[in-house]
Formats: sequence, structure tokens, C-alpha cells
Amino acid sequence: MKRYEAIKIICDCLTEKDLLVASTSDINKELFMVKDSNRNFYMLGSMGLASSIALGLASNLPNRRIIVIEGDANILMNMGSIATIGHYSPSNLIHIVLDNEVYESCGGQPSASKTIELDKVALAAHYNLVLRAISERQLRSSIAKSLFNGPTFILVKVERGRMLEKLTSVPFMPNEIGRRFKDFIASS
Repeated sequence: MKRYEAIKIICDCLTEKDLLVASTSDINKELFMVKDSNRNFYMLGSMGLASSIALGLASNLPNRRIIVIEGDANILMNMGSIATIGHYSPSNLIHIVLDNEVYESCGGQPSASKTIELDKVALAAHYNLVLRAISERQLRSSIAKSLFNGPTFILVKVERGRMLEKLTSVPFMPNEIGRRFKDFIASS
């Protein structure tokens, strides 16, 4: 499964009130191209902090399901967020890591996820539910199982490669991303 295909499946599984945090670079660009929405919080910069932002949202909006999508390289930049999420244990957080085992946006260098089993790290950090998906069916099933059963960690093994060779950047400035996102929360 390609990364953008996994992103499309994730978007298809969202409810109208779910909030989505997308990590930096290719993931947020592909999310924008697959399904732009005011519910999407696109990270521009701040590699590794998407899961920390999602934890803050989950803690402050306990009746909303918060989904964070990040790559293996992103979570490797901030492994402490896995421990913190496990410690605070928000039931409404779904942490999805799209693992292609490389730093795709930075030149394709191998990441440590080839030897570090991120799902086992999440299990050791006491996520309530830890799942692994390698197919569309497994990804859909994993998201369905995670409804307020979290924190949930879903490791999705994806192929290397981008949706397009040259991705379109998210055309919004950070303040506009924040305003759209806050307006969506207030209105739904």
C-alpha cells in the first residue's frame, strides 16, 4: 500500500466530528491533495511534534476523536511522546504511524524503524490497543477497533514513494491553518 492510499483510507474512516493532525512535509502535502478539510491541522515545520499536539487536543477535547498521522521518521524525532501518551492514556487518541523505513522527504535515507519495532515501543509504553496493518482491509479494521478505546497505536507499513514526484505544498499560512481548525472545532 502506498502512503497516499493509506491516507485516503484514514480519511474515509473519519466521522464528521473527528479531528486530524498531520505531521510535516510529505504526509501533510498528500493529505491536502487527497482530502483537504478544515478538520485537518497541517504541521508546517516542527518535525516530531504532531503526536504532542494531538495529545494536547485529546486531553482538552475528551469527547472528540483525535487522529494523528505521522511517519516513522517523525516519531523517531520525538520518541518521548509515545511514553507521554501512554502515561496520560487518552481514550480518544488514535496514533497512526505510516512506516516506509526511510526519511522520504529528506532524500530517502534509511530510518531506524527497520530495526526498531515502533508498535512494540507503543505496547511497552502502555497504549491500550496496538495494531499493525499492511493492507487496506487491516487498516480499516484497525481504525474501526479504535473507537474511544485508546490510546491506540496503529503501525501501517507502506511502500516508499510519493503520490506525485512533486507534491503541492499546503497553500495556507500557519495562522490560517489554525483559524480554519479552531473554527471547525467551534462549529461541529
